[in-house]
Amino acid sequence: MERALQNSRDVIVIGGAAHGASVAWWLTKFAPELRITVIERDPTYAKAATALSVASVRSQFSNPVNVEVSRFGVEFIRNFGMELGLESGQGDLGLKENGYLFLGGTPDAPQIMAEIAEMQRAKGAATEVLSPEGLAGLFPWMNVEDLTAGSYGPRDEGWFDNMGLLGGFRQAARRQGVEFLHDEAIGLEMAGSRITAVKLASGKVLACGAVINAAGTRGAQVMEWAGAPIPVEPRKRTVFVIDAPNARHPTAPLIIDHLGYYMRPEHEGWICATVPDGDAACDVEDFEPEAHLFEDVIWPMLYQRSEGFDACKVQRLWVGHYDYNTLDQNAIVGRDPRRDNLYVLNGFSGHGLQQAPAIGRGMAELVVHGAYRALDLSELGVERVLDGRPFLERAIV
Repeated sequence: MERALQNSRDVIVIGGAAHGASVAWWLTKFAPELRITVIERDPTYAKAATALSVASVRSQFSNPVNVEVSRFGVEFIRNFGMELGLESGQGDLGLKENGYLFLGGTPDAPQIMAEIAEMQRAKGAATEVLSPEGLAGLFPWMNVEDLTAGSYGPRDEGWFDNMGLLGGFRQAARRQGVEFLHDEAIGLEMAGSRITAVKLASGKVLACGAVINAAGTRGAQVMEWAGAPIPVEPRKRTVFVIDAPNARHPTAPLIIDHLGYYMRPEHEGWICATVPDGDAACDVEDFEPEAHLFEDVIWPMLYQRSEGFDACKVQRLWVGHYDYNTLDQNAIVGRDPRRDNLYVLNGFSGHGLQQAPAIGRGMAELVVHGAYRALDLSELGVERVLDGRPFLERAIV
C-alpha cells in the first residue's frame, strides 16, 4: 500500500474489538513501519459483540473457506500466548474442547451431514456422523426418538475466553506501536472514490491512507458515509444462563438442535438461546432482554430433548447483537471496489469471534501486499454482495 502523508495515519481501523484488534496486530507483523490507529468508541466493550458472545469455535461449517478459517482459528486460540509472543504463562484462553453436536431430524439429514463431514475431514476436522443409536450411546440422557442423525466434532471445537482473546490482541498490537484511540468515528471525508480522512466526535479529523471498517453493528453506518452500502443490520439475541439440577452434564458438547435452539454446559448449569419468531433488525442501543423466550420457547424444547430439564431456573440473561448479513449470513471481507482505500470486515452474523485470527491475518495481507497469501478469502468479498450472489452457509447458528 502507499504510505500516507506526514502527520496522517497509514491505516485507520474503525472499531477496536476482536476484528479491529486482530487486523491491527497482523498489520504490524507484516509491515511494522505502518502508522496505525484503532478508533474505539467504548474501551470498556460493555456492549461489544466480542464481550457478549458465547465465545465458541467449530470446524463444522458447510463452506470450505469457513472450515479453513476456523481450523486456523482453533490452532491460533490453542497457542495464543506463543503466537502473540507473550511471556510464558500468559495468553491461555482456556479452550474447552467439549465439541459441537448438530442434531438433525429430517430424512435427508444423514446424507447431507455425511457429505459435509467428508469435506470437513479433508480439511483436518474430526467430524463424525452418528446414528440415533450412536447418539444414545454417547449421550444416554438425550431423547433421540425424533432424530435421524447427529454431526459431532469430538476435538478442536468448544469455547474459550473471549475477553482474553481481545485483551491479548490489544496488548500485542500496542506493544508493536498501534495507537488505540478512545473516540467515535462520525463521518468520512472523500475526494472522488477515495477516503481522505475520518471525522471524530472529539472534533479531530484524521487523514489516512486506508480505512478498515471493523465497526460491527455500526459498520453499515460507516459504509453509508462512504456511499457504499452493505446489507448488514443489528439483530438481537437473548442468552440465558440456567440451572437444571436434574440435567448436569458438564462434559456435554455445544448442541445445535433442529428443534430451534442451542445450548452448552456452563459450570454446573447451561447457556442457551434461540432465534425469536419475526427476527428483524433492532436499534443498535436496544439491549433489553426478551425474557419470555426461555419459558415460552426454549424450555419446552429442552424438555423434549431430555426429561432432566423438568426443573429449570434462569440465573441470569443478557443480550448480544449480531452484525447480520441479510444476503447470506456470511462475513463480508475485502476491499470495497467502489472505494479505492476502504476495506470491510463486517456481516459476521454471529460467528465472527472464532474467525477473528484468520480474518485479521487475511485483511492485513490484502492491505499490505494487495492480495491474500496464506488463505484465499476472496469468496467472502464485497463483489458477491454487489452482484446479489449469495455465498450460502448451511450451518448458521
